[in-house]
Amino acid sequence: MNHSIRWVSAVAGLMFFALLANITGSYLFRGPELTNSPLNQRVLQEQFGWPRGPLMAGNTPIVESVAVDSYLWANKRVYNNGPMYAPITGYYSLNFGRSRLEQVYNAELTSTSDSQLMARVMDALAGRSTQGAIVQTTINPAAQAAAWEAMQGRKGAVVAVDYTTGALLAYVSTPSYDPADLASSDLDHVVDAWDAYNDDPARPMADRAGREIYPPGSTFKLVTTAAALEAGWRPDTLVDSPKELPLPNSEHVLENFGQVGCGGERITMLDAMKVSCNTAYANIGMALGADALRNQAEKFGFNEGFMSDIGSATSNFPSEMDAAQTAMSAIGQFEVAATPLQMTMVAAAIANRGVLMEPYLVSELRNPDLSVLSIHAKNPIRQALSQQSAGILASMMIENVNSGGGDDAAMDGLTVGGKTGTAQWDTDEHPYYWFVGFVEESHVAIGVFIEETKSGDPQWSGGAAGPVFKAVAEALR
Repeated sequence: MNHSIRWVSAVAGLMFFALLANITGSYLFRGPELTNSPLNQRVLQEQFGWPRGPLMAGNTPIVESVAVDSYLWANKRVYNNGPMYAPITGYYSLNFGRSRLEQVYNAELTSTSDSQLMARVMDALAGRSTQGAIVQTTINPAAQAAAWEAMQGRKGAVVAVDYTTGALLAYVSTPSYDPADLASSDLDHVVDAWDAYNDDPARPMADRAGREIYPPGSTFKLVTTAAALEAGWRPDTLVDSPKELPLPNSEHVLENFGQVGCGGERITMLDAMKVSCNTAYANIGMALGADALRNQAEKFGFNEGFMSDIGSATSNFPSEMDAAQTAMSAIGQFEVAATPLQMTMVAAAIANRGVLMEPYLVSELRNPDLSVLSIHAKNPIRQALSQQSAGILASMMIENVNSGGGDDAAMDGLTVGGKTGTAQWDTDEHPYYWFVGFVEESHVAIGVFIEETKSGDPQWSGGAAGPVFKAVAEALR
């Protein structure tokens, strides 16, 4: 009997110490994670009325906490131009937690991060209430406003990035939602707004700029061209460009949809880009092979995703393809799918002498007294293509804008390179329209994606997306 009691006591003791160790480990190692989890309702309710730090775009607060006369909370979150900045800021809701920058930098915004310990101690000694950190974004307010206004009435996204640093200058998704509806202290209103936004077939809470993937169409020909240049091809290399191309071991016949100058015997690779010749690029893709295309796509970031502050969806390039599928992938079809952020970074790497930079949204964090908590260091991800190939491809893109299919984006006094894209994704629906390119003078790459046009828009990629590109480029001139 005593042996059994001792055995049970030993097991109970071990279980007690295991529980104690787990609690201690969770407190030491998972404490910050659990505290800042958007699912932690106890902490969320405690912090909801705290004076969170502001989110800034330039010198303007795009989100800030203001004092309110309420017996429940001392402060409320105010979103200035909320729908325009929603994909960046996210929301802060008592009912539904936090998202985007409101979530990623929650510890700093509430002054609960380890790096703010000394500031909390000094505030306590001075008898001051603790204020959250200032989160300075990289967004250029003029570029953001230009992208937002240009996209009104359209469904899609715009991304602009300083291609030398990776700093995101504009990040717009339309249609959008107002985070203020979810930050209200009127909890019934919050629930109604949440249900309305999520039931809306236009999906206003979707982040089309970085969290959704779409067939990139002919903008992917930039990747195919890069692979060809890296393999020793040149702009004057001749390529077969028949009007129709029966694909190997397939019943599908690839056509050129009325491209002028495409459909003869042979065409140079430069002219193939200028008229966006499908059959020529399909032949380039099959000549290079699936492995070469995949390798080049992955150097640009496909199958990997970008680790910017708010993260992104992973753009896809298929892993196994036959010759017909390789041909279709070379023109941005088959199973190729990309975020507008991804295709913008393709143009950015080309303009940046082949160097792919990590895109980011927050440049620095500061204490309320403006002392620096942290500064983002620009981060080259990799050399996506050689400097020589990048220079040649950039020149081809400039030629495409000056005298090719990208002429809708041409601007007086600026050196613009770019590529249009039309992606046929459903025979019963309108195609997707793309334009990605760069402006040398302002060191900016801009990607425009039009999922759905508005009434009166031209029904071709340059005509639909080109003016949006120019509006953003003009704001950054």
